[in-house]
Amino acid sequence: MSEPVRVLLEKGKKKRVVASAFDWPGWDRSVKIGGDALNALDSYRPRYAKVAELAGYGDGFRALGELDVVEEVEGIGMTDYYGVSGRAATTEHDALSDAEFERKLALLQACWITFDEVASRVSAELRKGPRGGGREKDRIIRHVNGAEIDEFAPKVGVKVPLETRDDPKALRSYRAAFADALREHHERGESARSWALQFLIRRCAWHMLDHAWELEDRDLSVR
Repeated sequence: MSEPVRVLLEKGKKKRVVASAFDWPGWDRSVKIGGDALNALDSYRPRYAKVAELAGYGDGFRALGELDVVEEVEGIGMTDYYGVSGRAATTEHDALSDAEFERKLALLQACWITFDEVASRVSAELRKGPRGGGREKDRIIRHVNGAEIDEFAPKVGVKVPLETRDDPKALRSYRAAFADALREHHERGESARSWALQFLIRRCAWHMLDHAWELEDRDLSVR
């Protein structure tokens, strides 16, 4: 029998609900309350499969079965306003085996590669939203890398100048240092300050993929 996909549901107070396949960092989707969050998550299975393949776990991902909600929690303010997962699943606080940690780290690294590859090929100007809004490509790139540098990496002691996001060579070095710091925290059994280490990996992966997929969906060079 196929292994089910464990899912965490986070319900906001007013606007949105997030479904997170927390064993597969980055595979999170949100809908307005009343919508089908599980269907939204499942609809992104083919897109996430490319990430899993890139990380070396394509066969395992393709063998997965149906979605299985194993936990429901109340969301935070950012759940309602940004559709972002703000809470760790209970099992994300548990210790990971070395192999499982390396699997999740490889998936995060695949999310970095995916974001960079998408950003390199989409149009400089992007399709506007219904009201003409939305950042252009360069602003999205700077936002995504800047948020990770400024907000997420310091949780494991990695602090580099924000300008690192503008230098491809420095960005590669930073990501290598971030991966090393995540690995060191895992080896010592330490959390990422107030966040579970697994949640930090998932949050970083989600942010990369969410904007990578936004870039693809708004790409004017593809009809």
